[in-house]
Amino acid sequence: MPAPPSARDILVLAQIVELVRAETAVTRPGLESVTGLGRTVVNDRIQDGLDLGVLTELEAAPSPQRRGRPSRTIRFRTEAGVILSAALGAVSLEAAVSDLDGTALVRGARDIDIESGPATVLAVVQELFDDLLSRTTTAAVWGITIALPGPVDVANGSVVAAPAMPGWDDYDVRAPLRRRYDAPVWVENEVNAMAIGEWERGEPQERRDLLFVKVASGIGSALVTNGRLHRGDSGAAGDIGHVRVTDDPSAVCRCGKIGCLAAVASGWAVLRRLSGDARSGASPLLARRLAERGHIVPADIGYAANAGDEVAHAAVAEAARMTGRTIAGVVNFANPGTLVLGGGAIRYGSVFFDQFRAAVLAGAIELAARNLTIRPASLEFHEGTIGGALLAAHRLFRPESLRVWLADGSPNGSAQRLQGVA
Repeated sequence: MPAPPSARDILVLAQIVELVRAETAVTRPGLESVTGLGRTVVNDRIQDGLDLGVLTELEAAPSPQRRGRPSRTIRFRTEAGVILSAALGAVSLEAAVSDLDGTALVRGARDIDIESGPATVLAVVQELFDDLLSRTTTAAVWGITIALPGPVDVANGSVVAAPAMPGWDDYDVRAPLRRRYDAPVWVENEVNAMAIGEWERGEPQERRDLLFVKVASGIGSALVTNGRLHRGDSGAAGDIGHVRVTDDPSAVCRCGKIGCLAAVASGWAVLRRLSGDARSGASPLLARRLAERGHIVPADIGYAANAGDEVAHAAVAEAARMTGRTIAGVVNFANPGTLVLGGGAIRYGSVFFDQFRAAVLAGAIELAARNLTIRPASLEFHEGTIGGALLAAHRLFRPESLRVWLADGSPNGSAQRLQGVA
């Protein structure tokens, strides 16, 4: 059995793996040219990757650098392991099994109630993961990302003071999943995962600084700069839903404060307001839905707003304008190139997006708005699981992570150490 690579060798291998994964260089001569390393070093590190199982060699390809026999193509083995990702909202969960490149092999969804607590919800997550794995692959799980709809302390994998998530504060989300799959588990804010998904896989691919805004039961945002999430000092960056936008004492937020954006413009706030209008008969369409079901749901709001119900249309439009005015301030401060609106609000039809866009442009300074692209999310509501898989892949193949698991041939068995370094 060959000796494990040294720390320096691992750094070089990490560079080679990343170049091959990105298809920047996929032959030995190409890797020599891009890295400036000698033939022997490149060959040795490629052999490490072959032994590890993350690289493989394919058919010969012509090389522009050298004459004579063409070089064989080096490929990153995206099938060597799989990544599990789950994106949780207030009432729904989507999960995916993805290859090591972050491409989903299979997806599934479940209804949940985030307020039922972490033990109950995580049991549903595990059940869905097991079901998806049984339908797609026998490959080992190499990493897991759980994206949650609340403030997350990424370092210790726990939720911090999330008013809409009772029982989740300081709960060890990682432990039960790590025990089940013997793989590192990373806990992330849901909007951060969505932002990474859109930045890397969204359309069009602009690769400019991206501000993602989710409007659903709550409101959140995330900023990606040069491909990296801006987390802030303690990881709280982007919690735009709790910016104070009114002094109206009746605008009581679920966090207990007065006047938060979420208290007047979130899906929760609009649903609360229109439920009253349904009961009073002020909204005829919603009154009928209430009579049929005993309550109204967010989909009813979108239906009513687009079907000519004036009360529903006005409530959605006002929420969109309020959100857009608030986000205009973020645009002026952060100057993103792309602004993406996601979440259940884009299911309301054009009314929310159009009013949101107009309010952003009205409030943004000319220089910040000049080249700003404003568009709805483009990944068919899968951006959370896509971003979660990509975040796990990035963490697995960082040089500091490879130092932990490379000698063992897979991350299995190194889960806790990987959570500490990646």
